[in-house]
Amino acid sequence: MTNPDKIDRTITGNYFEDFKVGQEIVHATPRTVTVGDTSVYTALYGGRFAVQSSDAFAQSIGYPKSPIDDILVFHFVIGKTVPDISRNAIANLGYAEFRFMKPVYPGDTIASVSEVIGVKQNSNGKNGTVYVRTTGRNQNGDIVLQFKRWVMVTKRDVGAPAPETVIPELAASVDPDSLGKALPPLKLTVYDYALAGSPRHWEDYAVGDKIDHVDGQTIEEAEHQMATRLYQNTARVHFNQHREAQERFGRRLVYGGHIISIARSLSFNGLANAFHVLGLNAARHAAPSFAGDTIYAWSEVLDKAELPGQSDMGALRLRTFAVKDRACADFPGVKADGALEDGVVLDMDYWVALPR
Repeated sequence: MTNPDKIDRTITGNYFEDFKVGQEIVHATPRTVTVGDTSVYTALYGGRFAVQSSDAFAQSIGYPKSPIDDILVFHFVIGKTVPDISRNAIANLGYAEFRFMKPVYPGDTIASVSEVIGVKQNSNGKNGTVYVRTTGRNQNGDIVLQFKRWVMVTKRDVGAPAPETVIPELAASVDPDSLGKALPPLKLTVYDYALAGSPRHWEDYAVGDKIDHVDGQTIEEAEHQMATRLYQNTARVHFNQHREAQERFGRRLVYGGHIISIARSLSFNGLANAFHVLGLNAARHAAPSFAGDTIYAWSEVLDKAELPGQSDMGALRLRTFAVKDRACADFPGVKADGALEDGVVLDMDYWVALPR
């Protein structure tokens, strides 16, 4: 008979050698989204986009009520994956092919499933990169978000044999033609620009425009930990000052998604009518962030696209840089040699929808 005192009931997460290409991982636990979640999210980041702030505004253009902020949906979906995918990660390396497929509303329940689509052991034999495709669905089984990401994960046993290298194809960008279908039928001809906070619509932006979002937000220790707990992200490096954080960075590391949310919130100044994030082409966390850093942001318009079936809406492709402890009036971004300038912590390429 097994001695119950000897049974290990703790969960340590997966290590690099535990991942197999084709493996499907069902993540615990489903998360019902509430109005309270949106209030906490607003308190943390100060987002002011009208569609996500006002039921009356959202209903006036065709939503049944205010949808949850798209980036909050991202956090809930990815937060579910952390115990299985990145609990033992050294770094989250990048994202690709993000598609927001359906609005999420208070009362919806989100669950996540991931498929391992690639693995590559690093030359040091101590860790490797794991590629996954994650799908978030609501209580009806509808896909609300799907994306690929890749993380560097440590090995439990450095002597474990290296797996066959499989590196998946990653699209350079998401086709905007497929993105407008994710929205319900909207009536943007009655969009109230005064209530939204800006008169600028899709036609007012041109490829090459650079927008300094001007304001900065200083990261507080309690706030970044509260935010990460809100998403039920259990990565120890964000919380445990005694061991994990001390061994690697000397202090708690700010969850990279926290920087994404700050940048999105700051972008209201200059992009107030970018009411919906359609898709994310690519993003990378270029440097770590810690409590006390002040984050600024700026964006460049990379492209414009019409959305099939949406005659009163257009898409902008933006490249947003989040920069710490450096204002963005001079647009710090990429050096001539392709390297990112000092202070850049996030480089994000994505599509947003605006009325036209």
